[in-house]
Amino acid sequence: MLANLLAYLDELLEPEAFGDYGPNGLQVPGPERVRTVVTGVSAGAELFERAAELGADLVLVHHGIFWNGAPLALTAAAKRRLQLLFEHDIALAAYHLPLDAHPEVGNNALLAAGLGCVGHEPFALHRGRPIGVAARFDGDGITASELVDRARRLTGREPLAFLAGPERVRTIGIVSGGGCDHLADALGAGHDAFLTGEPSERVMLQAQEEGIHFVAAGHYATETFGVRRLGELLAERFGVRHVFVDVPNPI
Repeated sequence: MLANLLAYLDELLEPEAFGDYGPNGLQVPGPERVRTVVTGVSAGAELFERAAELGADLVLVHHGIFWNGAPLALTAAAKRRLQLLFEHDIALAAYHLPLDAHPEVGNNALLAAGLGCVGHEPFALHRGRPIGVAARFDGDGITASELVDRARRLTGREPLAFLAGPERVRTIGIVSGGGCDHLADALGAGHDAFLTGEPSERVMLQAQEEGIHFVAAGHYATETFGVRRLGELLAERFGVRHVFVDVPNPI
């Protein structure tokens, strides 16, 4: 049942604890019975079209279709997205900051594990709640070039890196997606490196002058991990079919 899947996700991620940029949980209702779940990073027409081809009953994403401050009147593009969901009777659910923050299935925890970190703790407050992780590498740490190589292998894309920190990287702050403003948190905590998704213009000088390694591994690329893991958990727990649909974005 769709309600059972959503109740499980709500209990796991605790979305009510976050001051987010849009609604978490069910955004568009669909069939009561769910046999196939499609996961993807961002809700869009291509994802919905491919989900329909796969016979999806539920699409689960990190970036939904409703955001605070968005125009209330539907655009043609918004109409097309909803039309695809309605025509194919597909439900849509989205989990944003709660999925970044989760200590086990969250984007940042999974990034830390994928980079080879040996432990992590909550990091980078957003409206009073940590959304990232501060992690460490074993022993004497790793070189900055090894950090970039690991990020490249993990995300499948070339990171943008400003390597101005110490010779060995022992600790790192991680905030996926558009988390570059939390570079200041990494500096304040004395971390050797900071990894996020996309940069802003000012971070090059900030990293160089403050003496920290800054790695931007892609907004999309750093946020494929959590939603894919959620789909795997739903398949394990409820016996549904799960397919992750990759709709790459170079940003």
